[in-house]
Amino acid sequence: MEFEPQRIPDVVLIRPRLFGDSRGFFFESWQRREFAQAGIDVDFVQDNCSRSARHTLRGLHYQVEQTQGKLVRVTSGAVFDVAVDVRRSSPHFGKWVGVELSADNQFALWVPPGFAHGFLVLSESADFTYKCTDYYAPAHERCIRWDDAGVGIDWPLAPGVAPILSRKDAEGATLADAQTLP
Repeated sequence: MEFEPQRIPDVVLIRPRLFGDSRGFFFESWQRREFAQAGIDVDFVQDNCSRSARHTLRGLHYQVEQTQGKLVRVTSGAVFDVAVDVRRSSPHFGKWVGVELSADNQFALWVPPGFAHGFLVLSESADFTYKCTDYYAPAHERCIRWDDAGVGIDWPLAPGVAPILSRKDAEGATLADAQTLP
């Protein structure tokens, strides 16, 4: 595997080694020893999956207690995946990283604790999986608006196309008003 720190170095793009032939392909999606050697030495406690239609935007979610690190991947389709640093003490506070994850490229993204996370579905639909380092805690979940001008995410939406949002995501706070992490 190749581990490529992003412009916020705590966020890491993982490129697996694919072994393919006429039957298909094989790759290791997670291997504790390799991840630990790359500085991602974590225990995962929960795996989640979602399926979403084109233009669905989920996020930007995080927990203020029981913070979760997430190893995210797309198993069908394609998404634009985003991590926003919500740690006030970080030199990258309020900055974001965005990458395309797809079933074609098989990349994964490590989103460490202290980051809000979200994604926009680029394909007809997408199946999205993620491993979490702590359990979902709804009482501690927070949401930042996807279109917060203070964060300035450049979502790849065609002109005139609005994302499909849940009520929770549509009512997210701006980063300036959100409860963030120390």
